[in-house]
Amino acid sequence: MSKSGQIEECKKEIAELKDRIEKHRGDADAAEQPLGELAQRKNIPKVQVGLKQRRILKGHFGKIYAMNWSSDSRHLVSASQDGKLIIWNAFTTNKVHAIPLRSSWVMTCAYSPSGNLVACGGLDNLCSVYKLPSGKESASAQQKTYAELAQHEGYLSCCRFIKDDEIITSSGDSTCILWDVETKTPKAIFNDHTGDVMSVSVFDSKDTFVSGSCDATAKLWDHRQNGKNCVKTFPGHESDINSVMFFPDGNAFGTGSDDSSCRLFDIRAYMQINKYANDKILCGITSVAFSRTGKMLFAGYDDYNCYVWDTQLGQLVDQLIGHDNRVSCLGVSEDGKALCTGSWDTLLKIWA
Repeated sequence: MSKSGQIEECKKEIAELKDRIEKHRGDADAAEQPLGELAQRKNIPKVQVGLKQRRILKGHFGKIYAMNWSSDSRHLVSASQDGKLIIWNAFTTNKVHAIPLRSSWVMTCAYSPSGNLVACGGLDNLCSVYKLPSGKESASAQQKTYAELAQHEGYLSCCRFIKDDEIITSSGDSTCILWDVETKTPKAIFNDHTGDVMSVSVFDSKDTFVSGSCDATAKLWDHRQNGKNCVKTFPGHESDINSVMFFPDGNAFGTGSDDSSCRLFDIRAYMQINKYANDKILCGITSVAFSRTGKMLFAGYDDYNCYVWDTQLGQLVDQLIGHDNRVSCLGVSEDGKALCTGSWDTLLKIWA
């Protein structure tokens, strides 16, 4: 073959390679697009929310900082800076128990899977576990602390039960600890964060939990690894992460941050797949939770509102107005039929 023929063959090969490169670039751009933009292209319809305020739980005299549903989807526990843990029947709005705390500076509370224990903690650096009295026991039984878990060197920001005898705590000392409640000793210490750890979320059927920190990262941990390095770090936020919550199927999790955005991270892809933000919302996010189906993301904001986002489209679909101060906590019941929001206005509200 002549030189001119070889040159023509090379030119054809170069043109084919350029076409293949452009095709691959197009596929990569599509993969990098937020899930919401891809969903809009496929004309996925918006979720219908239709939530209305159904109950108001009145009884606290200080700012409510935390709440957590029981697994029976009927009872919940709330923690307030009036120095009380209150167990509520969310359906009747009655107070079932009130537990006075030694320290009123409480920041978190949690219900155990069986519903027999509740835990709380705050600026006292302790995780205090209380056994709830059964119908046959006297009310005075609830006054005694079932266990005090002392190891953290900073405030306790969040606690979540794995089982009745295991609980995960996060702290301002940049660590998370897995505790044996019976022996009151740490089983594992997780110390890969470089800032205050503000929130943890546990997934029931997997041996993993996620944490969110003031170092602007979320981390996935396997608590069978006894405190070894985290499984994966998820960057992306530009400020403190205040709340994390597993997606209902356990394959993703949501975060809420002081950078005014919520984000959805896929654990299998090890990447962010959606962002929930609006130019008109400039305040921080205190708490996040998913609906039972995962179609909706609820987020509590410093501007006194709870906003509802379409998880797929990344669009704002509803605004729950009703509190007169910062929405400090929220949670969806186990059966997915109710949302509870707690606020610094001392009220808890049930939406359904």
